[in-house]
Amino acid sequence: MKLISYLLLAMAVCMGAIATPSFSGDTDPLFINLTSDDSHRANMAITFGGKQNELGHPLTIFLNDKGVFIGSKLNSEKFAEHQKALTELMGKGVTVIICPMCIKHYGIKESDLLPSLKVGKPELTGGALFTDNTKTLTW
Repeated sequence: MKLISYLLLAMAVCMGAIATPSFSGDTDPLFINLTSDDSHRANMAITFGGKQNELGHPLTIFLNDKGVFIGSKLNSEKFAEHQKALTELMGKGVTVIICPMCIKHYGIKESDLLPSLKVGKPELTGGALFTDNTKTLTW
């Protein structure tokens, strides 16, 4: 019986450690992985990220998979609102990175990208993603 009590106590301690929520600090960076060209999902990601940036969280938005269409000037009519918001965020110091493999896959040329977008590379994208205390979200 004593052994069972110890085992239950050990399990409770382990479960408490596993289930402990992680809270962000006031200035923890946020990395948003935007994989969709769905207008509503993209708006949610950009707006949420912008609000968190206003609260002091350094923000990186990674346009990935179909999210790269949002960063192309060829899609300015469809994504006018999104491109305006991204441009404003970049003007405030937000980093917007676009996936080089994805633009190649979807036939988007670097010359078609919004000004100030950064074409990703391992050091740039990884540097933002793996900065200490970075929190990540995907849309």
